[in-house]
Amino acid sequence: MSRVAALFRYPVKGFAREECAALQVLPGGRIAGDRVLALRFNDSATPDDAWGTKMECIALINTPALAPLRIEYDHEALRLRIRNNDEALFDGVLDVDGRKRFAAAIERYVLATPENPLSGHPKRLPLRVIGNGVTARYQDREPGYVTLHGRSSVDAFAAAIGQAPDVTEKRFRSNVAIDGLDAWSEQSWPGRTLRIGDVAFSAVNPVTRCLATHAHPLTGQRDVPVMQALVKVFPAQRPTFAILMTSDRGGSIRVGDKVELEPGLQSHRR
Repeated sequence: MSRVAALFRYPVKGFAREECAALQVLPGGRIAGDRVLALRFNDSATPDDAWGTKMECIALINTPALAPLRIEYDHEALRLRIRNNDEALFDGVLDVDGRKRFAAAIERYVLATPENPLSGHPKRLPLRVIGNGVTARYQDREPGYVTLHGRSSVDAFAAAIGQAPDVTEKRFRSNVAIDGLDAWSEQSWPGRTLRIGDVAFSAVNPVTRCLATHAHPLTGQRDVPVMQALVKVFPAQRPTFAILMTSDRGGSIRVGDKVELEPGLQSHRR
């Protein structure tokens, strides 16, 4: 039987995850509290309260050194703490002054890293802290979606490329991790309906991966060519891992909930 093994949300786009015992799925398929903040380049023409691509923001795809940073976010008080090992980069409430200090702290950190999108691009500064800290808005895809992977797929992929210690689910940044599946079987779910606890989901597409997956979660160094390895291990036109899901009505999901596919869908072992 497949069950939810872990649940995650990412309050600040491109930064570390929160592990949660339960998540609230919003009607339409976003996770409450997920990607409620982002750091957007100053020269972006996208309004602050509108969705935009990750290429307009500080994110792992362009700043791998974000990976080791750890965050704590108080969703009610709108208080954010970001640490780099034992160093506090920012600790404060995200009022007008706090947003400026947050942006400035991340600018200093990013500009000191060898691979970043700010050096040589002065028009991208100062960074803009966007989002009200509550509304889930800045997922990589405009509709939002919930992302899911099976832990057996992570293990199978890591073993296939001989990188078991370094390839973990942190690289794939899903909302839902499940146990009890054959490796890769979730990749066959798009077009089907599944239920997690009391929430009905429609599986939409596999997730096409990007350079964010190449960043080691602890060192922030690009060390494993995950995109190239994926198309060899799981042949497809694009490097895919995990699936996108949506939900019309939403609801709550919890660690330990059963994951049930609609009748007639079978898991397939590769």
